[in-house]
Amino acid sequence: MEQRNNVTEFVLLGLTQSLQGQKILFFVFLFTYIVTMVGNLLIVVTVVVSSTLDAPMYFFLGQLSFMDAVYSTAVTPNMIIDLFHEKKTISFQACLSQLFIGHLLGSAEIILLVVMAYDRYVAICKPLHYLTIMNQRLCVLLLLLPWAGGFLHAVVKLLLVYNLPFCGPNVIDHFICDMYPLLKLACTDTYIIGLTVIVNDGAICVVIFVLLLISYGVILYSLKNLSQGGRRKALSTCGSHITVVVLFFVPCIFIYMRPPSTLPIDKSLTVFYTVITPMLNPLIYTLRNGEMKSAMRNLWTRKRK
Repeated sequence: MEQRNNVTEFVLLGLTQSLQGQKILFFVFLFTYIVTMVGNLLIVVTVVVSSTLDAPMYFFLGQLSFMDAVYSTAVTPNMIIDLFHEKKTISFQACLSQLFIGHLLGSAEIILLVVMAYDRYVAICKPLHYLTIMNQRLCVLLLLLPWAGGFLHAVVKLLLVYNLPFCGPNVIDHFICDMYPLLKLACTDTYIIGLTVIVNDGAICVVIFVLLLISYGVILYSLKNLSQGGRRKALSTCGSHITVVVLFFVPCIFIYMRPPSTLPIDKSLTVFYTVITPMLNPLIYTLRNGEMKSAMRNLWTRKRK
């Protein structure tokens, strides 16, 4: 990188400047992070160990929980530590690493949700051919797709920021390093890059969100062909998926599908999809899934013997 970048670290303003507020947030986020890690890792272990959860749906659910655990770890621990410090700093390299990992896991999760929707479509609309279509080879390929897409997306973000000149201002009015706050500090015109972010993040999120809603609409429409028991089970599974999709996509669309700018509400929305949603995902999937709850009980019973 050219030596036009005089910034070696950034100062994060965090969520609040109130010392009392920071103490409260410390315990809230610490509790949230513990619940997130325990819940997601429990799902991963249950899917790996349990012989009853061998369906592709649980294979992808285990991957989603793994992504949520890593995604949360890329953001929450650093935010918890910062709540102890009056001046919250992050090095330039650490800032770019956080940006890269956040967008890698975030975009990979978006693509994985599409894969999970396709899996549910095949299971409900073509049940007799489900195991033939969703064979092991296809499942592995469908798993590689989110990681490859996420990596490509994150590399583009990293290159856009890495080549920007930062020549003075280094205060980020946020608790993480993200595109719009960083573009605001660059000592150059970032209009074109801002449009790239809208297309690369906002527009893609909108398109995928609409496609997911349409796909689940088709799935729900096809439920009339199922028995009452099958309809109830499919509704429960699809309801969980739709809930996760809405919780993840709506904040992302609001933040990225607008002209490049930072708003006070952005920090709260970012907390929602980086901290709250990874915690809720295990609860949403396990509380509405009898097979998962049964497998967890069996695993717990086996450990106690």
